[in-house]
Amino acid sequence: MRQNPERRAALLDAAIDVLAREGSRGLTLRAVDAEAGVPTGTASNYFANRAQLLVQILHRTRERLTPEPADLSGELDTKELLVRLLERMRRERNVHIAMLELRLEGIRRPELQAELAEFQREELEANIAWHLEAGLPGDRQGVVLLYLAMLGLIVDDLTAPAMLDAYAPEHLIDTMVERLLPRTAARRDQHS
Repeated sequence: MRQNPERRAALLDAAIDVLAREGSRGLTLRAVDAEAGVPTGTASNYFANRAQLLVQILHRTRERLTPEPADLSGELDTKELLVRLLERMRRERNVHIAMLELRLEGIRRPELQAELAEFQREELEANIAWHLEAGLPGDRQGVVLLYLAMLGLIVDDLTAPAMLDAYAPEHLIDTMVERLLPRTAARRDQHS
């Protein structure tokens, strides 16, 4: 297998675009080559098979969606962080759509589902730990509920944005934070 990290990243970015645009059925090594503008067979030099490509796409999405350290520095506010998350999702729509496609493909491929479950569990645990260590309001369960609520908002914004026309997502975020992470919960957790 080839090890040129820049070429691998470019192929994975092309695979994300193909997956987001064509769905799982359209994702082939040949389609990735065409999307990346490289000679046919290049992707097969980097990925042994389609299953390996799917797993590598999963990990590339993490690289693409991880916020810059500057976005997480300074005075932190949960509402502002979630608004930034929504903005990042809108900028990186293809990456989020590809993640949804991976979730659907995981239903049909037990090995991918196992990898996805572990990946998502690690992501959730890291987000919970970061939130609590940053001293933001709420407890562990509140952060999980907020994660689930934001996931629903993101899925609807990606797949049926017109449904949210009557609701300003930024205002929904305000309400989610106020109801799921009340400041009194943060004080109660600190004393227990």
